[in-house]
Amino acid sequence: MHRRTVLKSAAAASVALATQSLPNKAAAGQFTGKIKKAIKLHMATGNESVLEKFRMIRDIGFDGVEPRVKLGKENEALVRSYAQASEATGLPIHGVVHSSNPDLVGAIDQAKMLGASSVLHVVRYDRKISYLQNYEETKQIIRQAVGHAEKQGVMILCENVWASYLIEPMGMARFIDSFDSPMVGIYFDVGNVVRWGWPQHWLEVIGRRAKKLDIKEYDLTVAMNEGMREGFRKPLGEGSIEWAKVRAELAKIDYHGWATAEVKGGDRKRLVEIAEQMDRVLDLV
Repeated sequence: MHRRTVLKSAAAASVALATQSLPNKAAAGQFTGKIKKAIKLHMATGNESVLEKFRMIRDIGFDGVEPRVKLGKENEALVRSYAQASEATGLPIHGVVHSSNPDLVGAIDQAKMLGASSVLHVVRYDRKISYLQNYEETKQIIRQAVGHAEKQGVMILCENVWASYLIEPMGMARFIDSFDSPMVGIYFDVGNVVRWGWPQHWLEVIGRRAKKLDIKEYDLTVAMNEGMREGFRKPLGEGSIEWAKVRAELAKIDYHGWATAEVKGGDRKRLVEIAEQMDRVLDLV
């Protein structure tokens, strides 16, 4: 018994010593495995080919990419190069950016061809017509494409922008609910709302209507002293956004999905900085 006890103690000591010599495994972040980070394709600047840019974005650690919609025969080769680069690198195209172009059907078809799950749509604000007319016309543009979106399995996601229209969460929620379709939701831009409110308050209201996230910073002090658009200049995590509160609201709705940086891009070094900043503010590591 004494010998077995001594051997057991020695073995335990060896295991403990070996464990101490191993490097500490990094703890997973709150949203590791829940949020996938991406960038807009145009943020990768330089003269590299589409394939080379996709490969670089993948190697830096981004989970996906989001290009702009390019309609028309003159753009067919470029769009095919997106699909080919995605297939060759394994880097998914999770969505496409269509801005306020009313041809949502064409954008939906392009998204489907690229394997994307969404079209980012900006609801326009035409100040030359009445507010109510604009409201009905913008709804009609989306309503005409809802059936096609449902057929193709591609979401139409409306982004909150600086168009002085749908700039508070209750109005945006009502607008989205009016379509009564799971394929119409919100592409929630965290930074765009800081001019009028706070992203955590928006998330409290819009909840699971937020299907995807645009990630940018905004600094109110810079904006008030140097110009409104200058507020976007600060690096992620160094402005007025209270990211811990944003994460708390995302946790409440059990957010699982894409978060795409929409900031000033650049070369590989710059994109690495963006990836690291996203990891910090979204607690991905």
